[in-house]
Amino acid sequence: MTDQPAIEIRDLRFAWDGGSTPLLDIPAFDMGADERLFLRGPSGSGKSTLLGLIAGVLEPQSGSIRVLGEDMSSLSGAKRDRMRADHLGVIFQMFNLVPYLSVVQNVTLPCRFSQARRAAIAAAGGPVEEARRLLARLGLTDEKLLARPVTELSVGQQQRVAVARALIGGPNLLIADEPTSALDADARDRFIELLNEEASQSGAALLFVSHDGALASHFDRSVDLSELNRAGVAA
Repeated sequence: MTDQPAIEIRDLRFAWDGGSTPLLDIPAFDMGADERLFLRGPSGSGKSTLLGLIAGVLEPQSGSIRVLGEDMSSLSGAKRDRMRADHLGVIFQMFNLVPYLSVVQNVTLPCRFSQARRAAIAAAGGPVEEARRLLARLGLTDEKLLARPVTELSVGQQQRVAVARALIGGPNLLIADEPTSALDADARDRFIELLNEEASQSGAALLFVSHDGALASHFDRSVDLSELNRAGVAA
């Protein structure tokens, strides 16, 4: 899959509840297989909606979205779920951590659902060892903290757990939705460095979405959603 472009969008139109007024109207958008791309847009501009379409959580009214060579619109719901589990690492704006699981258990969760991810990290000692390595890179090393339920962590710590969960198993495409909003400047820079290094090591594409245009210099290319979206309507 890595030989295919990471994302190819053509004539995409999306409206909530099938309405006639599109929230997103994107004639074309492409992202290379190993590109690290910064997508900029203010809050309410439709960034999260677009990410939901790319990840196959939402379906467009018309047009096509190809992710790693797969036409997401042509896949069944089960096949889209498998596609996400095996090949996409998503850092959600609201984290979507499982509250009753520990830090390490949350990070290793994708490996429970994906044989491909388990196989990718088998040589590194398996899911738990890889989870600890990623968490350490993000500054989470306290053994007592790693065994706690994630609800006992600060917002910034929870965010780093969500990042480690997305990275485990070396997905082909990393999608980060406003991932630095709860981090201070030093932690933000370490986080972006980690994302870029892990993406480079695994050969993954990285789509990083934020309203903070000051972060654009960390990436290969910067795109403003307002330049892509002909609808011009807050999503």
